Amino acid sequence: MQKVESFKLDHTKVKAPYVRKCCLLNGEKGDMVSKFDLRFLQPNAETFGTAAMHGLEHLLATYLRETIDNIIDLSPMGCRTGFYLIVWGDVEPAVIKEGLEKALKMVLDAKEIPAATAVECGNYKDLSLFGAQEYAREALEKGFSLNIYGE
Repeated sequence: MQKVESFKLDHTKVKAPYVRKCCLLNGEKGDMVSKFDLRFLQPNAETFGTAAMHGLEHLLATYLRETIDNIIDLSPMGCRTGFYLIVWGDVEPAVIKEGLEKALKMVLDAKEIPAATAVECGNYKDLSLFGAQEYAREALEKGFSLNIYGE
């Protein structure tokens, strides 16, 4: 059985917040996909509240598409310390970091959470704009590193 890439990462040594390129996948027809770990909180020490993380997911799913090209998907990590971002092509982490920081500044100015209705979301009652903005503010104040060990 092949070990999942993120399970190979020593979560006791990383220093959040950071942007990490997890892998570059090459498809059979020449297509390339980059996967990124957008780690906001320190693993095994901090976790997002679910309503805040859910709100931030909706906001970033919207605003990242305005700051980064060729996004396939943004998904929350099950451990609730960050998100996975998947994009078409071989994209450098610095490009993702810049786009993420711009998107988080947009989160701070948001007046509402996109797609916050029963028609558009499977758990629309569990969203927090205030919480999402607090996490965005904290991450921007700390600053995202491109070095996962904080050196």
